[in-house]
Amino acid sequence: MIKIFSARKRRQQGFSLIELLIVVAIIIVIITFALPKLTQPTIQANEASAINSIATIQKAEVMYASRYPMQGFTCTLSALGPPPPGQSATTGAADLIDSRLAGGAKDGYTFGMLGCTTAGSSNTAVTYQITATPIAPGQTGIRAFCSDQSGNKKYDPSGNAQACLSENNLL
Repeated sequence: MIKIFSARKRRQQGFSLIELLIVVAIIIVIITFALPKLTQPTIQANEASAINSIATIQKAEVMYASRYPMQGFTCTLSALGPPPPGQSATTGAADLIDSRLAGGAKDGYTFGMLGCTTAGSSNTAVTYQITATPIAPGQTGIRAFCSDQSGNKKYDPSGNAQACLSENNLL
């Protein structure tokens, strides 16, 4: 037997750089198409949480006004929140909502209170407005939500809380 090819073939071990780059490129393309589908459920959950949080704040405002009729409604979230450890509820910390919501941020949204007006000689608050704005628009939420003492919940599709207050988009 005569060997025609005497050169030994090198046995290739592992993958070449080109093969690895192709695999990485394919993975990047898959992630690019899958990422929006992965954030959509998170956005929907955050928006549902924001709507529920506004309802919670509204209920807390009604309870606050009934507990402290001379104050009426409160104009701050912290006044609805828990008191410091070892202290009882007061007009400044009524213990009606949890500390995260009283801090103004929960589940991808920031919450604010504004538009308080007072009436009478005792300066009883008779109106309030609640706003919920996405912390990172397009990632934590898309729509802004708002409400007031009437109980109507509204939304703004662009995520603008100020525009929400003048919108007629009821939930």
